[in-house]
Amino acid sequence: MPVATASFLVFAASQIGTPGPANMALLASGAKFGLRGSWPFIAGVILGKQLIIWPLGFGLLALASTAPLVLTAIKWISIAVVLWIAWRIANTRLSPGSESGKPFSFWLGLLVHPFNPKAWAMITAGFTSFVDPGTPALQATATVAICLLIAQIILHPIWTLGGDRIARLVAGTAAERTLMWTLAGLTVLSVLFVLFQGGNT
Repeated sequence: MPVATASFLVFAASQIGTPGPANMALLASGAKFGLRGSWPFIAGVILGKQLIIWPLGFGLLALASTAPLVLTAIKWISIAVVLWIAWRIANTRLSPGSESGKPFSFWLGLLVHPFNPKAWAMITAGFTSFVDPGTPALQATATVAICLLIAQIILHPIWTLGGDRIARLVAGTAAERTLMWTLAGLTVLSVLFVLFQGGNT
């Protein structure tokens, strides 16, 4: 097969289901606004990954190999955006199921993956490890996009619901601030791990 679809689905689920900046942000959104209030943010996070998949599939990987400064710029912009998201998470106070505060927006969700090095590394691995050389760009890109979309639709709401359930246990307690700062710290650590493990990837 031009694309090892079954294997890539397993890989995608393992990557999307594990901690990273996007899942930490979803957990925090669920903790503050509940699953219902987080749907616009979830939709933005899901669709935001498509903003990486299609350019990579149609040539950004080749451009990056000839112009390495492109990836370097993306890396440092990514760090700045993730730090900003982590700061928002750290300063969020919980009120699960309430309408207080302004929920994380669809547009903020849309920014999460384009500036998430883990997402870039995951998608790059998808194209380089699961797609046969010579596969038409449209076929390869559409397959990768659909597989990741399926995994996100299933797994991202689960992370958000997890945040909602955790918040109901700690909201208004001494553990609340610790939880939010821990989520923020994990967000930063997860992106730094990907950056320094993968070098320029």
